[in-house]
Amino acid sequence: MQSLEKRWQVAPRISPEAAQNLSKYSPTFQQILYNRGIATQEEAQEFLAAEHTEYDPYDLSGMVAAVERIGQALSRQEHIVVYGDYDADGVTASALMVQTLQALQARVSCYIPNRFEEGYGLNPEALTKLKEEGADLVITVDCGIRAIPQAEHAREIGLDLVITDHHTPGETLPQVAALINPKQKGDRYPEKNLAGVGTAYKLACTLIDRFDPPGITPGHLIDLVAIGTVADMVPLVGENRSLVRRGLAALRRPHRQGLHSLMEVAGIKAERVTAMDLGFAIGPRINAAGRLADAMDAFNLLMTSDVHKAGQLVQALDNRNRERQNITREIENLSEEQAVEKDPHPYLLFSADPSFNPGVVGLAASRLADKYYRPAVVAHQGDEFTRASCRSIPEFHITHALEECADLLTHFGGHAAAAGFTVSNHNLSELVARLTSDAKKQLAGQDLRPLLQIDAEVELDDLNFGLLAELDHLQPTGYGNASPLFASREVRTVNYRTVGQENAHLKLTVVQGQYTFDAIAFKLGHWAEAMPPKIDLAYSFEINEFNGKKSLQLNIQDIKASG
Repeated sequence: MQSLEKRWQVAPRISPEAAQNLSKYSPTFQQILYNRGIATQEEAQEFLAAEHTEYDPYDLSGMVAAVERIGQALSRQEHIVVYGDYDADGVTASALMVQTLQALQARVSCYIPNRFEEGYGLNPEALTKLKEEGADLVITVDCGIRAIPQAEHAREIGLDLVITDHHTPGETLPQVAALINPKQKGDRYPEKNLAGVGTAYKLACTLIDRFDPPGITPGHLIDLVAIGTVADMVPLVGENRSLVRRGLAALRRPHRQGLHSLMEVAGIKAERVTAMDLGFAIGPRINAAGRLADAMDAFNLLMTSDVHKAGQLVQALDNRNRERQNITREIENLSEEQAVEKDPHPYLLFSADPSFNPGVVGLAASRLADKYYRPAVVAHQGDEFTRASCRSIPEFHITHALEECADLLTHFGGHAAAAGFTVSNHNLSELVARLTSDAKKQLAGQDLRPLLQIDAEVELDDLNFGLLAELDHLQPTGYGNASPLFASREVRTVNYRTVGQENAHLKLTVVQGQYTFDAIAFKLGHWAEAMPPKIDLAYSFEINEFNGKKSLQLNIQDIKASG
């Protein structure tokens, strides 16, 4: 099975009425706004400002109960433990909540489970240990919504739980002192797609408003919200987009020594940090701690004010990130061989092996899903249990599929596009058969090729610094608010060459009429073997800065032979 040709879908042309309303913008930018449902000047001003009014945290079910229980813990000087997850969303949420409680003079500590020894989420052994060490109240961040037996265990040992989470709830909710999740039934909170860190931020804002501690405001936390929100790939629209834009503004004047050091080692200039930097440079380095070792290293980096400690921690994270990249490539290659060997034309890709690092299987699954446009499951198979990460496509809700197999699973949870599960090995073959059957039932007959949503077909002479300045107002872009994609037809190449490891990428210069642009095409190096005389391009438009000089560049997403 070869990686698939992409299909292009060009957006319908802007209506004359909308074009008139948006006449202060260039025609190309008018089209981009129209594609995002914006047809009036007032709507454009509101969208581009991204100054979304934050919703009332008290609209979140469980917020009053959570504040009351935490208030009791503060007044009684009870020991509070923040229990997080080991990914970037969970680590930033943990740091945010601990920082807030420290400002409230709480007796607080943090616990993040070890991915390899404990797995995801609450586990009874950890709760027992925390209780024995004197914990009175555990506040979860980015986990706990499906922890029904764990919540029962906590109640039996006299340990109160406040759960904050954003993952999809099951039919039954855990019985705890308070539960905050915008996705639970009957919840009035309008923004249903908060990240785990965004949900924790709402609780932190309410605590700050209620108890008014000195030395902290929600603005001191917003940098962490931006990182966790982008890293967890929740939609960057509505309130999320506003939170991330404000967080980026804070990151451009970093007040955390750890983040300052992290940006330095990643080669990011703080004053120019973007959402893309968070998603592809900062988030992966934070994630690397929990993927290969101990996520507490990343937590400690976010919390430390010591420049020397920050330097040591950030170097360790950078080294782990490089190691993670190498391991991911190895697992991806082995998974691809296994999955395609079983079925050359699968509806669902599945691969499991005892040698697979459980901290990296999700990244390998993501690469397979991107390459083949199929749901992908990659798993570490242990002696008794198999622990898997799943990545999916818009046509197949992976968590709903797992819910249909709940009778076979020890544990599972996730979103429409990403999930994880643990299954006993004696149930594994039946699980794979049922998931594969479900995928075939839902996907058969569909055009399963990656879809590129093209905002506008343009000539190269439409591209200039003025358009680029307009595009900058769309930031932050990312999942749910994609960077605009353009298409240009009948373009000539005047030179091209492969670059990168294994000649995977393509550098080229393209010409149309009197206009010439440099371009980069990642993972499209194979086009150098037989470049047609004229090509059609799908690309994003960006600035390239090299040796202090700025130039316009096309970032090519796909190439087709013209005609």
